[in-house]
Amino acid sequence: MNCIFSVDVEDWFHILDVPATPRMSEWQSLPSRVEMNFRKLLDLFSANNVKSTCFFLGWVAEKYPHLVKEASALGHEVASHGYSHTLIYKMSPEEFDRDIRRSKQILEDISGQEVIGYRAPGFSVTAKTPWFFEKLAGAGYRYDSSVFPARREHGGMAASPCSPHAIHESSSHSLIEFPMSVVEILSTRLCLFGGGYLRLFPWGLTRMMASRVMAEGRPVIFYVHPREIDPGHPRLPMGVVRAFKSYVNLKTTQAKVERILAEFEVTTFRRFMEEHWNVFACSPVSGFTPAVRARAAAGST
Repeated sequence: MNCIFSVDVEDWFHILDVPATPRMSEWQSLPSRVEMNFRKLLDLFSANNVKSTCFFLGWVAEKYPHLVKEASALGHEVASHGYSHTLIYKMSPEEFDRDIRRSKQILEDISGQEVIGYRAPGFSVTAKTPWFFEKLAGAGYRYDSSVFPARREHGGMAASPCSPHAIHESSSHSLIEFPMSVVEILSTRLCLFGGGYLRLFPWGLTRMMASRVMAEGRPVIFYVHPREIDPGHPRLPMGVVRAFKSYVNLKTTQAKVERILAEFEVTTFRRFMEEHWNVFACSPVSGFTPAVRARAAAGST
């Protein structure tokens, strides 16, 4: 089974939910590192002949449209990370709808490819945002990778299934959810495959747990932010605990990404869906059939 590699394309100042996080009105004036870091990731992907899913923040895409075009030209999937990088549970349903539609339109206009995937800032979909999936499906997205099926600072949905599954159907198609990959260690669900988790844990443990996920019939979803391969990027002032989570082991990230790309067969979300359409009982062209609902109703985890 292929794994999935994804990049949340945002800048160093887009860290969520700390008092020092700059307002959007200030972003334009800050020194950016996303261009340099994202291109370094593209070089790593090319060197290993792999394709990834790039969840672009709409604001970044607007400012650096050439990055979207370069990723698309290299065969990477362009997907949406929203426009404003706002936690979902801090938006109204109407604000969320405008945000995801704006991002999707910007990315499609720049890339020339249909944008079918979405990932929420901070994986911040929770039980308190029941309108989330309906709004995504209504805006034309076909899959989501926002559910964090464990406890988390920005919410999480600890009781959610761990395998990809259908969780909502609009009048035209079902929405497939790709939850972040977690493993159960001492009765606790943990993610070792991206962000601070990937940086904190030793590579040997991450690799062993990835093998466990695949043995359970699930794809491992790896994720990284461009700033994480840049140990010299500016820091935001924050408390000791949050600073540890945000900046621990930045010097190790690039080497771990290189190990992932060398040791695992990775692909994009779109390609994974196309290659495993029988698992989801779906067609990449016509949408998803009622069989998906039956599989989800059976409680596949």
